[in-house]
Amino acid sequence: MKNSATLQLEELSCPSCLIKIERALSKLDGVSQVQVLFNASRIKVGYLPDIITITQIVDRMTALGYTVKSVKIKELVK
Repeated sequence: MKNSATLQLEELSCPSCLIKIERALSKLDGVSQVQVLFNASRIKVGYLPDIITITQIVDRMTALGYTVKSVKIKELVK
């Protein structure tokens, strides 16, 4: 099964944040898709919950220096 989640961040301050976030999350095992919506300060991420949890993804964002304000998870059927 694959899940998708939308992470709401505090306001992103520069376009380079977009590239930094995409690269960092794409390197995580179990992350299959990353889309950063700069103007909305949101990240849409597809991931395999058997390999990585949303908590690990949020922890990675925190380690990069971004505050995750909220998370919405959508479970997708195969």
